[in-house]
Amino acid sequence: MAADTTVYKEIEGKGGDYYSLIGWLGVVVIAALYAVYNMEHYGHVVTGMTNAVVWGTPHVFAVFLIVAASGALNVASISSVFGKHHYKPLARLSAVTAMALLAGGLMILVLDLGRPDRLIIAMTYYNFKSIFAWNIILYNGFFVIVLAYLWMMMEKRMTPHSSKIGLFAFLWRLILTTGTGSIFGFLVARPGYDAAIMAPLFIAMSFAFGMAIFILIINVAYRGTGRPLGDVILFKMRNLLGVFIAAVLYFTVVQHLTNLYAAEHLDVQAFILMDGGIYTFLFWVVQVGIGGLFPLALLFNPATGRTCQGIAVASVLVIIGGLAQMYVIIIGGQAFPLLMFPGMEVSSSFFDGVLHPYTPSHWEVMLGLGGIAVALLIIAVGVKYLPLLPTSLSDAKIDPHHKAEEA
Repeated sequence: MAADTTVYKEIEGKGGDYYSLIGWLGVVVIAALYAVYNMEHYGHVVTGMTNAVVWGTPHVFAVFLIVAASGALNVASISSVFGKHHYKPLARLSAVTAMALLAGGLMILVLDLGRPDRLIIAMTYYNFKSIFAWNIILYNGFFVIVLAYLWMMMEKRMTPHSSKIGLFAFLWRLILTTGTGSIFGFLVARPGYDAAIMAPLFIAMSFAFGMAIFILIINVAYRGTGRPLGDVILFKMRNLLGVFIAAVLYFTVVQHLTNLYAAEHLDVQAFILMDGGIYTFLFWVVQVGIGGLFPLALLFNPATGRTCQGIAVASVLVIIGGLAQMYVIIIGGQAFPLLMFPGMEVSSSFFDGVLHPYTPSHWEVMLGLGGIAVALLIIAVGVKYLPLLPTSLSDAKIDPHHKAEEA
């Protein structure tokens, strides 16, 4: 089959554009480290976070990257687990992208701890009643499993066994994303979080976000290096992205309908859907409109869905909508007050029972962007020095029996 004869090669040549990209990403990383220095030196008082909103914009970026890391492994999983050999040439890059995104997300979390050395305690003393302790194991396990998966794909002697560990990696990443979603689903004290639907919602989000990022990486890598990129593989990923976007919208509808049915969640639903100001705007306009419905229209409109530019624009919009969705879930869920005494009105000097204001600082945004830059740096260095990219993804290479669609 075509995938069995795929030739992988590193990016060659001097590549002025490549080193320019590396340079700009390095600048973003340095800016992020400077932001970390300021937050460590002056304390979190320089951020918008408070004792009420303890997870801020850095956590929005971090959770987005962690969730997207699971979804970025989709292409590799589809090829090895489900036997869709059209995707096999991209399996190596899929695995590297997944590890890079997870590394970028975890970098943000570690540097935003206030004292990064506290991570040592989290890694050596486990409280198995804590979902956070579970996730430490899941994240470390993801690195080990995907790295072994990548090795088996790149080592010819081990290739026959790659499908077995590919199945293990597929199951592990589902568990990982379930664990990330459960961080919020298990927080019953927060009416904006308390819902079992968070786990499948996060799985659907991981599929959509990871596929959108992967499509953009493929576009940049192949257009930038002049390697052939055919319509067959691009359209297949487009169709998958459309299905994943629809799944995210479906689970979002189910989440809010379920909460509207429960009387205890009516207030938080009114806050998010109608009276939440910036959170309501982000939900309806950015998350649902720009990040959901508009990309679907672009992908399945023949005039835009069959062009590289249209698919790329839709992918960018999905990423923007995904960040908005994380902002609404993470920060919007904290901005709504805790329900300390149901049926009672609470008032105190600690602002109990009132909405908690939050305005992100530029230090937080810089740290979040630094995590994205780290992930992209890992991918860029990987494709430069490792045989991750096939020399051709032309239609004839991916599917010799393919006939070009009529315009």
